Amino acid sequence: MKLCCHPELPPSAQIALTLRAVAGLTTAQIAHAYLLPEATVAQRITRAKARIRETGARFPPPTSPVDRLEPVLTVLYLMFNEGHTATTGPTIHDVELSGEAIRLARIVCAEQPEHGEAAGLLALMLLTDARRAARTTARGALIPLDEQDRTLWNRPAIHEAVSILERTLPGRPPSQYLVQASIAALHDEAPSTAETDWPQILILYKLLERVSGNPVVTLNRAVVEAMVHGPAAGLATIEQLSDNGLKAEMHRLIAVRAHLLERAGIRVGAIEAYRSAAQATASSPERDYLLARARRLGDYLVLK
Repeated sequence: MKLCCHPELPPSAQIALTLRAVAGLTTAQIAHAYLLPEATVAQRITRAKARIRETGARFPPPTSPVDRLEPVLTVLYLMFNEGHTATTGPTIHDVELSGEAIRLARIVCAEQPEHGEAAGLLALMLLTDARRAARTTARGALIPLDEQDRTLWNRPAIHEAVSILERTLPGRPPSQYLVQASIAALHDEAPSTAETDWPQILILYKLLERVSGNPVVTLNRAVVEAMVHGPAAGLATIEQLSDNGLKAEMHRLIAVRAHLLERAGIRVGAIEAYRSAAQATASSPERDYLLARARRLGDYLVLK
């Protein structure tokens, strides 16, 4: 991965090429990770290959143990995300891909035990993957976080990740993976949704927004805003997002809007949004889940 993150390429091209050539993700999966059109990512990868040919088709080794480590961490992060929530196909998990990302993250941490973001990334992966057994039914249907059986969560993995954070966080400035891992730890250590420290999670999301500048972080914050200040506050955050360039057709944006409309009691609007989100996703489990939410609300309206 470090070799593929060629020094003659900009970071975005390093990551895209490595995801395609080494991690084996499809162009469509990479485009989803970047919130970009597939054609844009394909051009980026083509230009990266051409640039490497222009430089003599050589892959110079890193100059130090931390050289090119940042793009490699991004590659591992995106690999894990695709494995944890597959963007296409009949199942929500690609366990082989997420497991490989965790394995490689452990290798990085073993080689760089004092690297804060490497430790934060491993902790984040462990905390997220710890909930995998409770995310789906026996038939593969999605179960939302607030309905999951928390006794199925992998407690040894949670304890390991929390120990990593306790060793790594003190004295360090906030950084993307450490903040995300801190949010995941608050979720995983809470006995229930009602007992989750939502105000603290909201503070961390606002901090993460400043660190990352990622609109998906703002989308996640909208859900937490609703937990702390009510669904109207979450919907207002989503409208700000729409005004700031996050694609309106992005299925996750529409799905979050549907969830908040449901919480606000705007059931007809929620049904329409759930159906629109289902049409926009290429994941069969996500589509089935969104349509099931719409049907449930429709049945409620009929009974009422």
